[in-house]
Amino acid sequence: MDRTVRTVEDVLALLDGLFTSESETGRLATGDGKGFWDRFYADRSRPVPFFVSKPDENLAAYLDRGLIAPGRVLDLGCGPGRNALYLASRGFEVDAVDLSPVAVAWGEDRAHEAGVDIRFLCGDAFALPVTELSGPYDLVVDSGCFHHLTPHRRVSYLALLDRVLAPGGHLALTSFAAGEAGMGSELTDADFYRERELQGGLAYTPESLRRIFSDLVEVELRRMREEPPESALFGVTFLWTALFRRGAAASGDVRPVHDPA
Repeated sequence: MDRTVRTVEDVLALLDGLFTSESETGRLATGDGKGFWDRFYADRSRPVPFFVSKPDENLAAYLDRGLIAPGRVLDLGCGPGRNALYLASRGFEVDAVDLSPVAVAWGEDRAHEAGVDIRFLCGDAFALPVTELSGPYDLVVDSGCFHHLTPHRRVSYLALLDRVLAPGGHLALTSFAAGEAGMGSELTDADFYRERELQGGLAYTPESLRRIFSDLVEVELRRMREEPPESALFGVTFLWTALFRRGAAASGDVRPVHDPA
C-alpha cells in the first residue's frame, strides 16, 4: 500500500497519471507526450503550416508597434524554433525549451544555419532546475504549449510565470480558439478527467484566458490574422493571440485592446 501524496506537486503528478497513454486514434492524450512530439517532428518535410520557419504575425506586430523590446526571452514549447529564431535575429537573448529532443535538434540546426545564438533546453519546463530557467525574463513566448496542457498543469504554468517573468515583463500567448471545429476540444475541465484524453488540445474563450491570467494586465487579446502562403509571417484564424503584462498598469502605458472578432 502506497501513500505518496504529501505536496501539491505530488497531487499534480498523481493527476498526470490519468493521462499516461495515447488513444487508439493516435491523438495526444497527455500534456507530457514526449514520444508523440518526437514522432510529430521526425519528418521535417511534412506539409505542416507551422513547420515553416516563419514567426507568428502577432509577435512581429508587437515588436513593430513597440509593445515589446529586445531583452531576455523564454520560448516555451519552442518546437523547431521559428519564433526563437525571429527574436534572436532582432536582438533578443533567447532561451528556448521543448520536451522533444527531435524538435530541439531541428531548432539547433536552424539556428546554426541562420547564424543566430539561441540557448536551447530539452526537457519539461516545469521540472527543469531553477539554475536552467533562472529568469528573470522580459518576455515569455508560448505559441501552442499552453493549450496542450492538462487543466491541473495550469497551476504549474502560472507558478513558472510567477517565478521567471520580470516585473513589467510580457507573456505573448497563442492558443486554440473555441468555436473552431476540430482545432481544440471544448469539453469542460472535469470532463477531461472523465475521458482521460485531451483530444488534441484544449480550446479557450477570451473570458477563460482572462480569468486564468487575471494576475496579469491584458494589453491585447484578439484572433490571429490570416497570412497568405507567400507572407513572411505565420497566421491562422483558429488561434487566439494575447499579450499580457506583469505588474500594475502605469501612466502612459498602452491601453488594453479588446478585439475578439
